[in-house]
Amino acid sequence: MDSITILLKCAIASGTSILFAAVAEVITERSGVLNLGLEGIMLVGAFSGFLVAHQTGSLALAVVAAFLFGAVFGLIHALLTVIMRANQVVSGLSITILGGAVASFFGKSLVGQTAVSFTNFKIPYFSEIPIIGAFFDQNGLVYLSYLFVILAAVFLFKTKYGLYLKVIGESPETADSMGLSVVKYRLFATIIGSGFAAVGGAYLSLADTPSWMDHMTGGRGWIAIAIVIFAAWNPVYAAFGAYLFGGLVALQFRLQAFGYDVNIYFLKMLPYIITLLTLTIFSSKKFRKIYGPIASLGIPYDRESK
Repeated sequence: MDSITILLKCAIASGTSILFAAVAEVITERSGVLNLGLEGIMLVGAFSGFLVAHQTGSLALAVVAAFLFGAVFGLIHALLTVIMRANQVVSGLSITILGGAVASFFGKSLVGQTAVSFTNFKIPYFSEIPIIGAFFDQNGLVYLSYLFVILAAVFLFKTKYGLYLKVIGESPETADSMGLSVVKYRLFATIIGSGFAAVGGAYLSLADTPSWMDHMTGGRGWIAIAIVIFAAWNPVYAAFGAYLFGGLVALQFRLQAFGYDVNIYFLKMLPYIITLLTLTIFSSKKFRKIYGPIASLGIPYDRESK
């Protein structure tokens, strides 16, 4: 296997947790709800997934548990911001703090424990294709992430419900006048998005580094939020952004393995520096004119005040 294929394979593996979270946030923000609680939700997903895998030995149950726990935290955020019309930024930050605290407190006994984990399996013929074969020598959660991106893109761009979600995000007043339930769609998008973000967290504890460690997400939830802007709220572009970040992480280890004398701290900072630079560029006036944000993003909709 050549070095490019190896690097791509590692990039895909490293970026999958962020892919789940970023694509999930695309769905949520398309409805006009900003969820800054991804970091906490991913931690809850990592903890709950590992706990269930440790107790039951079932990876399927572990992933389902992570999704459900994430959905519960999404429901809390949705109730606060959609139903009670609380400040979405404050609510999201509170979810991050709460999720991190819950995972840290209940996860103490799991440190150092072992559980079943996902392992790679090759898809015949496809895995032998040069470079592209890296996509087909992965674990089950990575293959699930491919399906998630495809279904998210089809839902958002090829179905009437995706169009309805877009209308609600851009102009909830218009959607309301059309007879669409702004509350129901925003609840759905926030809960489902949080569930899949938690699956991204579970990927870390069940596949990437099969174990439980406190704060193991390492800021990936915040990176996912930044990638959503870079991706212009498109799930396919979000996947590309996640793999780009994963490639930068993988590059750290490849450079060290090849014996390049590069400062280790600079290598660790590199993915985050690139993310900040990308976010800065895509937040400029020039790009905002082309890829403007969702019009009602972060703004509660109060039907009675209209």
